[in-house]
Amino acid sequence: MRVIAGRFRSRKLKPVPGYNVRPTPDRLREALFNVLAARIEGTVFVDAYAGTGAVGIEALSRGAKHVILIERRSDALAMIRDNVRSLGLERETTIVRGTAAVQLPNHQCDMAFIDPPYEEVKEYSSSLLALSQTGCTLAIAQHSSKLTLEDTYGRLRKTRVLNQGDNSLSFYEPA
Repeated sequence: MRVIAGRFRSRKLKPVPGYNVRPTPDRLREALFNVLAARIEGTVFVDAYAGTGAVGIEALSRGAKHVILIERRSDALAMIRDNVRSLGLERETTIVRGTAAVQLPNHQCDMAFIDPPYEEVKEYSSSLLALSQTGCTLAIAQHSSKLTLEDTYGRLRKTRVLNQGDNSLSFYEPA
């Protein structure tokens, strides 16, 4: 796993050893940041269910001002800390242990990316509803292309769906 573009381009990120994570594929991450390119500069970005922190680190690499990485598993948190430390990003990141639905209302952000385990369908609605109560201007949910997310969650309305193989990205903005 590596950073795709920006100031940390081609830098390797450590995976979580022995942990069954489903990292966001490089092609999907590249497609995501191609969509966000004009909007990412200077933002506060949340990477919820962060896993290795790859999406959040990619956001920093491409111009985000600060990234909040939310993860509930201690082994994944340790790897996030290692990846952040190896790139010298301690001052540009906040690492939080917990579930997205509980932690998201505690942090103001411009953009949020949520990627819960695909089998935990309720996490999508609880996370997006939590985000709808914040000032977040763009929420992106990565999910199985077999799953259709709701058109609205609170004040957030689906504006776009990007499909790529078995994965989809649903984009939500305030109505």
